[in-house]
Amino acid sequence: MAVAMRERFLARFGIFAECLLVGVWIAVAALPLVTLPAALAAGAAHLRRWTGDEQAGLRYFAADLRAALRGGGWSAGLGYGAALALVGADLAFVRALPVPGGRAAGTLAIVAALWLTVTLLRAATAWRPGLRWRPLLGPAARRTLRDPAGSLLVVCGLAVIAASAWFSAPLALPALGILVASALAAERRRAAPAAV
Repeated sequence: MAVAMRERFLARFGIFAECLLVGVWIAVAALPLVTLPAALAAGAAHLRRWTGDEQAGLRYFAADLRAALRGGGWSAGLGYGAALALVGADLAFVRALPVPGGRAAGTLAIVAALWLTVTLLRAATAWRPGLRWRPLLGPAARRTLRDPAGSLLVVCGLAVIAASAWFSAPLALPALGILVASALAAERRRAAPAAV
């Protein structure tokens, strides 16, 4: 009994450690910012491989990153960056000028940014080598709205990054792996058959 508990603990700690490692890989791969969706997709593929007892490592991560970029990861990154810039401009405008309904518009902009981020993460976890990004984004947006519990799970992953950055900015980098793991958990939870 004690041996089984120890093995279970070590297996779970191994998953946590792998999440932290892949978070650093994602952060390095996403330095140009437009490569963020492809880096998230490569990180999700790595964690899927690692938890499925398949061969995984930096070489496979790099191959997945290249495949995700060739499949439209650049355009997804540019679109996401443009959308976040628009949300930032809206928030700056609302803050600079006291317009009627400004608080509501600012709140709506923040909710839209969260929805876009969760959609991007869910699309990244659905990506597989050979798939293009455009067909993944529409279903991911619908899953984000139709599965609020799974989307909340991903938002909690975002909260882990925010708390880590608040505590110490460098801790936000490995926390990216925890964010990807939360998105993978949301997708697996949605795909799992309902318990009767």
